[in-house]
Amino acid sequence: MSGSKVLILAGEASGDLHAASLIKALRKRSPHLDITCVGGEKMKAAGATVLVPSSQLSVVGLFEVFHHVRPIASAFIKVRRWMKKTRPDIVILVDFPEFNLMMASYAKSLGLKVFYYISPQVWAWRKRRVKKIKRCVDKMAVILPFEEEFFKEYGIDATFVGHPLLDSITVDKIQDRPLKESIGIGRGERLVCLLPGSRKGEIERHFPIMAEAASIMEDRFENLRFLVALNSGTGADAKRFVRNVASGVSANIHTVEAKTHEAIKASDICIAASGTVTLESAIIGTPVIVMYKVNPLSYALGKKLIQVKWVSLVNLIAEKELVPELLQNEASPERIASNTLEILNDPVRQSQIRSGFDQVVSRLGTPGASKRAAGLIMEFMSKAP
Repeated sequence: MSGSKVLILAGEASGDLHAASLIKALRKRSPHLDITCVGGEKMKAAGATVLVPSSQLSVVGLFEVFHHVRPIASAFIKVRRWMKKTRPDIVILVDFPEFNLMMASYAKSLGLKVFYYISPQVWAWRKRRVKKIKRCVDKMAVILPFEEEFFKEYGIDATFVGHPLLDSITVDKIQDRPLKESIGIGRGERLVCLLPGSRKGEIERHFPIMAEAASIMEDRFENLRFLVALNSGTGADAKRFVRNVASGVSANIHTVEAKTHEAIKASDICIAASGTVTLESAIIGTPVIVMYKVNPLSYALGKKLIQVKWVSLVNLIAEKELVPELLQNEASPERIASNTLEILNDPVRQSQIRSGFDQVVSRLGTPGASKRAAGLIMEFMSKAP
């Protein structure tokens, strides 16, 4: 299998992180794999050749996609041409269903093997996609405990491998003290972590609301400081936007980059845009308020399609509203501030949330998701077409 050609398609920051771990696990099994990707800096650092940067494709919402048609179409054409010319031994999809399911369909038309790692959340919304997955995907490695049974009910070959965050987060090794010292957190001061999202559009929608909520909280709670955690892929425009908004609201809003886990651990509570980061907060053990806003038309259409009670992974895995979810119109500065302060003022509630987090983490399986997924991929590749 030495020298086999592999195409990995990932989008956004979490996909880049988990795909990079998968690449490392694959190379341990077969060092001479020729890996090409749609991905980010972490996948590149892991040794993949970047065909299209995933930053070109990362958008959320049905209507937001229309503003990014040109780069998405360009990437689609480029990847199709590469697939047709190179005919890789396997196409590995990592999350990112809007783009990846189109690619899966084309890959199958070429007779290529298709493997899905970190599946689309079709159990939550747009369940009709299951039929397309069954047509276009040969094998799945899923990371949430209930997904294996869900896909098997539809006749799809799926295996639960555990959640890759258990490999990337070792709580005892996260050094938060240097971060606290760098921003001058004093004795008796409380810290709130603001996590507006990884995409520019998310940051522009969410951070002004979070900043206004911070201003409200400052007036009601003494010795409160705020920390905005941005990931390493955040663009210069988005960082400038955060600085400008923060400077107009409070001198107590600090910004850090590429230190999300340290920021979460250092904080007493997080206010986070719904996404993987809510699960990161649970693993680290910091209570979180979940919020999210999209284009109103996207929300109206999406609400009709959503088939679960909650949107955050924490609540979905807990199977109850363990942490508050404030969506769309409910994601107002006043509601966010009041929910945050309610938890900050209630040690019993904090303890209940942390206890619930322990149960959530216990359901995520054991460390080694990337290794198990790599094993499934190598086994699948070795089988005759």
